[in-house]
Amino acid sequence: MKHAERITFDPEQCGGRPCVRHYRLRVKDVLDMLAGGATAEEILADFPFLEPADILACLEYAAQQVDHPVLVGT
Repeated sequence: MKHAERITFDPEQCGGRPCVRHYRLRVKDVLDMLAGGATAEEILADFPFLEPADILACLEYAAQQVDHPVLVGT
């Protein structure tokens, strides 16, 4: 994962959920904004501490999470 260092986990922050660079902004929050139609530029304007690579890291993290085999019983 190219942007792995941008996604952090801390059991004392946001219930241990994946966050962006130790900020209290969860990966899910960024993904929800994108899914809701916000552009990367809008998100960056609303959260000045974010960098474009942070948004890419969230997308990359999500893609990695859904890349698992599905076992189907026959």
